[in-house]
Amino acid sequence: MVGILLIMHEPLGHAFITTATHMFNGARERLEAIDVKADQDLNDINTLAIQAISRLDDGSGVLVLTDVVGGTPSNCCLRLALAAQGKVEVVAGVSLPMLLRAITYRENDIETVVDKVLTGGQIGAVRVDCG
Repeated sequence: MVGILLIMHEPLGHAFITTATHMFNGARERLEAIDVKADQDLNDINTLAIQAISRLDDGSGVLVLTDVVGGTPSNCCLRLALAAQGKVEVVAGVSLPMLLRAITYRENDIETVVDKVLTGGQIGAVRVDCG
Protein backbone atom coordinates (compact mmCIF):
# COMPACT_ATOMS: atom_id res chain seq x y z
CA MET A 1 0.00 0.00 0.00
CA VAL A 2 1.38 3.42 -0.97
CA GLY A 3 2.05 5.57 2.08
CA ILE A 4 0.78 9.14 2.07
CA LEU A 5 2.60 12.04 3.73
CA LEU A 6 1.20 15.55 3.76
CA ILE A 7 3.79 18.30 4.24
CA MET A 8 1.95 21.61 4.38
CA HIS A 9 1.86 24.97 6.05
CA GLU A 10 0.40 24.70 9.55
CA PRO A 11 -2.40 23.58 10.20
CA LEU A 12 -3.41 22.28 6.75
CA GLY A 13 -1.87 18.80 6.85
CA HIS A 14 -3.59 17.67 10.02
CA ALA A 15 -6.82 19.43 8.98
CA PHE A 16 -6.83 17.47 5.69
CA ILE A 17 -6.26 14.20 7.57
CA THR A 18 -9.02 15.01 10.07
CA THR A 19 -11.43 15.70 7.22
CA ALA A 20 -10.45 12.60 5.24
CA THR A 21 -10.72 10.47 8.38
CA HIS A 22 -14.21 11.83 8.94
CA MET A 23 -15.25 11.14 5.34
CA PHE A 24 -13.73 7.64 5.23
CA ASN A 25 -14.83 6.74 8.75
CA GLY A 26 -11.37 6.43 10.26
CA ALA A 27 -9.06 5.46 7.36
CA ARG A 28 -5.65 6.51 8.73
CA GLU A 29 -3.37 3.60 7.91
CA ARG A 30 -0.05 4.76 6.44
CA LEU A 31 -1.23 8.39 6.46
CA GLU A 32 0.67 11.14 8.27
CA ALA A 33 1.07 14.91 8.20
CA ILE A 34 3.82 17.35 9.00
CA ASP A 35 2.51 20.86 9.61
CA VAL A 36 5.30 23.33 8.91
CA LYS A 37 5.44 26.27 11.27
CA ALA A 38 6.49 29.75 10.20
CA ASP A 39 10.28 30.07 10.12
CA GLN A 40 10.80 26.35 10.86
CA ASP A 41 14.25 25.18 9.80
CA LEU A 42 14.28 23.24 6.52
CA ASN A 43 16.72 20.69 7.93
CA ASP A 44 14.38 19.96 10.85
CA ILE A 45 11.47 19.46 8.47
CA ASN A 46 13.61 17.23 6.29
CA THR A 47 14.55 15.06 9.29
CA LEU A 48 10.89 14.71 10.31
CA ALA A 49 9.95 13.84 6.74
CA ILE A 50 12.66 11.19 6.38
CA GLN A 51 11.48 9.58 9.62
CA ALA A 52 7.86 9.66 8.45
CA ILE A 53 8.73 8.16 5.05
CA SER A 54 10.57 5.36 6.81
CA ARG A 55 7.43 4.58 8.84
CA LEU A 56 5.07 4.88 5.86
CA ASP A 57 6.95 2.93 3.20
CA ASP A 58 6.14 -0.78 3.09
CA GLY A 59 8.06 -1.12 -0.17
CA SER A 60 5.30 0.41 -2.33
CA GLY A 61 6.66 3.94 -2.05
CA VAL A 62 5.33 7.13 -0.50
CA LEU A 63 3.28 9.88 -2.08
CA VAL A 64 4.09 13.27 -0.59
CA LEU A 65 1.41 15.91 -1.00
CA THR A 66 2.19 19.57 -0.43
CA ASP A 67 0.16 22.74 -0.59
CA VAL A 68 1.99 25.21 -2.81
CA VAL A 69 5.05 25.10 -5.05
CA GLY A 70 7.91 27.29 -3.84
CA GLY A 71 7.01 27.34 -0.15
CA THR A 72 9.12 25.79 2.58
CA PRO A 73 7.09 22.53 2.63
CA SER A 74 7.45 22.17 -1.13
CA ASN A 75 11.18 22.87 -1.03
CA CYS A 76 11.60 20.10 1.53
CA CYS A 77 9.61 17.73 -0.69
CA LEU A 78 11.90 18.31 -3.63
CA ARG A 79 14.91 17.29 -1.53
CA LEU A 80 13.10 14.12 -0.44
CA ALA A 81 12.15 13.09 -3.96
CA LEU A 82 15.70 13.57 -5.22
CA ALA A 83 17.20 11.59 -2.34
CA ALA A 84 14.67 8.74 -2.54
CA GLN A 85 15.22 7.97 -6.24
CA GLY A 86 11.80 6.70 -7.25
CA LYS A 87 10.49 5.65 -3.83
CA VAL A 88 8.94 9.06 -3.21
CA GLU A 89 6.65 10.97 -5.57
CA VAL A 90 5.60 14.56 -4.86
CA VAL A 91 2.44 16.36 -5.94
CA ALA A 92 1.95 20.05 -5.13
CA GLY A 93 -1.21 22.12 -5.08
CA VAL A 94 -3.17 19.50 -3.18
CA SER A 95 -6.91 19.72 -2.65
CA LEU A 96 -9.25 17.54 -0.64
CA PRO A 97 -10.47 15.69 -3.76
CA MET A 98 -6.84 14.85 -4.54
CA LEU A 99 -6.24 13.44 -1.06
CA LEU A 100 -9.45 11.42 -1.16
CA ARG A 101 -8.39 9.84 -4.47
CA ALA A 102 -4.93 9.09 -3.07
CA ILE A 103 -6.53 7.21 -0.19
CA THR A 104 -9.00 5.44 -2.49
CA TYR A 105 -6.44 4.20 -5.03
CA ARG A 106 -3.38 3.61 -2.83
CA GLU A 107 -3.49 -0.17 -3.22
CA ASN A 108 -2.25 0.41 -6.80
CA ASP A 109 1.34 1.18 -7.79
CA ILE A 110 2.62 4.66 -6.99
CA GLU A 111 2.47 5.87 -10.63
CA THR A 112 -1.23 4.98 -10.82
CA VAL A 113 -1.87 6.75 -7.53
CA VAL A 114 -0.13 9.88 -8.83
CA ASP A 115 -2.24 9.80 -12.01
CA LYS A 116 -5.46 9.38 -10.01
CA VAL A 117 -4.49 12.22 -7.67
CA LEU A 118 -3.79 14.59 -10.57
CA THR A 119 -7.07 13.63 -12.23
CA GLY A 120 -8.84 14.26 -8.92
CA GLY A 121 -7.42 17.76 -8.87
CA GLN A 122 -8.67 18.42 -12.39
CA ILE A 123 -12.19 17.04 -11.98
CA GLY A 124 -12.50 18.23 -8.37
CA ALA A 125 -12.29 21.90 -9.28
CA VAL A 126 -15.52 22.96 -10.94
CA ARG A 127 -17.65 26.04 -11.12
CA VAL A 128 -20.92 25.49 -9.30
CA ASP A 129 -23.69 27.13 -11.30
CA CYS A 130 -26.18 28.60 -8.87
CA GLY A 131 -28.70 29.71 -11.36
